[in-house]
Amino acid sequence: QLQLVESGGGLVQPGGSLRLSCAASGLTLDNYQIGWFRQAPGKEREGVSWISRSGSGTNYADSVKGRFTISRDNAKNTVYLQMNSLKPEDTAVYYCAAVNTPIRALIQREPADYTYWGQGTQVTVSS
Repeated sequence: QLQLVESGGGLVQPGGSLRLSCAASGLTLDNYQIGWFRQAPGKEREGVSWISRSGSGTNYADSVKGRFTISRDNAKNTVYLQMNSLKPEDTAVYYCAAVNTPIRALIQREPADYTYWGQGTQVTVSS
């Protein structure tokens, strides 16, 4: 059973940065595609960024492109989301999720395809 734990959230001023971590235990992440999602109060969950098994393939939502960077260190069983130039509209609970896949390339998937989810970490961008 794969368990995911997010950390690194907090309160930051507009224009600031945060680095989220998604640490896995129970199984190794090598065979899992990872996605970061977020949900703001009163809004639907939305995809933020995705990374392939090896890390060679990445993708971003238009709203974060150029500001966020996803990466992974399979040796540490951890995936990261570096968030720069944060805006108030980035305020949300951020979740990482994993799906086991034999495909090494990044495949765009629906949130329902992701099998394992973390508990989330709150990111608040406010002055």
